[in-house]
Amino acid sequence: MKRFVMAGLCALGLSGGAATAQQCGGDFGQFVQGLREEALARGHSAQSVNTFFSHANYYQRAVDADRRQGIFTVPFTEFARRLISQNRLDNGRANGQRYAAVFDEIERRFGVSRGILLSFWAFETDFGAFQGDYNTLDALVTLAHDCRRPHIFRPQIFAALELYEHGDFDPVNTMGAWAGEIGMVQMLPEDILENGIDGDGDGHVYLQTSAADALMSGANVLRSLGWRAGEPWLVEITVPSDLDWFQTGIHTSRSVSEWEADGVRARNGGALPMRNAQASVVIPQGRNGPAFLAYPNFNVLFEWNESFTYVLTAAYFGTRLEGAPVMDARNPDAGLDGNSMRELQRRLQALGHDVGGIDGILGAGTRMAVRQEQRRLGLPADAWPTWQLLNAL
Repeated sequence: MKRFVMAGLCALGLSGGAATAQQCGGDFGQFVQGLREEALARGHSAQSVNTFFSHANYYQRAVDADRRQGIFTVPFTEFARRLISQNRLDNGRANGQRYAAVFDEIERRFGVSRGILLSFWAFETDFGAFQGDYNTLDALVTLAHDCRRPHIFRPQIFAALELYEHGDFDPVNTMGAWAGEIGMVQMLPEDILENGIDGDGDGHVYLQTSAADALMSGANVLRSLGWRAGEPWLVEITVPSDLDWFQTGIHTSRSVSEWEADGVRARNGGALPMRNAQASVVIPQGRNGPAFLAYPNFNVLFEWNESFTYVLTAAYFGTRLEGAPVMDARNPDAGLDGNSMRELQRRLQALGHDVGGIDGILGAGTRMAVRQEQRRLGLPADAWPTWQLLNAL
């Protein structure tokens, strides 16, 4: 389970009065030695520490992967078409039937719908077919040494050490994603320690080889993050042309009945579920593109992955696996390419907006800035950056 957070540096000290360890950067060998000393100070045995860290190597490949994440610049409808193939739909439905008993137990114990778990299982590893080919220990130690986001990766090293002592991690042979996620639904070592479930009753939590362990563990993580049992997460809707577009987006929640009073309707023509619940109207490509009503469970998914495009695609795919029709993509206004998006971000930043970096990605900060400038300029404030907005700025 990807639990990405904003970049920053940590300032952790050692417990028990030990000297402060090197937090990131510098000589790699000295850095690993600092990890050894911290592990001993945490109470791990010298034998475990020596064996575990003797296999730690610098891994430039993981650093390169951390710098290379351009896929999230793709608009939602294109991204969804890339990820949601007929083969994935067929495999998702087949796995839903194959593991029906597991999903029944998950829904009983954790209240998490099978559609959302099948969706992440598909997107993360193609139902376990490809779980990553990065050595997990090397990736974690290298990314903790790298000073871009050490606060994310350093704690995962000690969690992996604890898993090793339980017999559930092999420093040589455990392979996964570049950022240290392991198994069929890609969980970080800390999440495995805190939420891992032995779903098949063999006494271990093997997320790489046991679908029952992986699915139940993923469901337990979602429950721990606040997933509400039996509630929807996403419903496709139609929206009136005169909707107050500034009210749309995940930053604004209103009761479903209020949205209905403004003309929002379920696309299938039926009643919107949970009329008294709070929900947000999500229009990822502006007022002329696809539209969804996002319920509180949708926001929980951002603890799995911070990308709005990824989360929305996974949420939508989950509804498809539970019987929803293909979305109505409608006819969104043409968006900006990467270079033009970066130019827009520069102009927004010059106006005093916090866009979260000049990266060409339509993140939360850029969406909010776009929405505010659209309103200031008298344009529909739907947070979708267009050439009209760029030229106006």
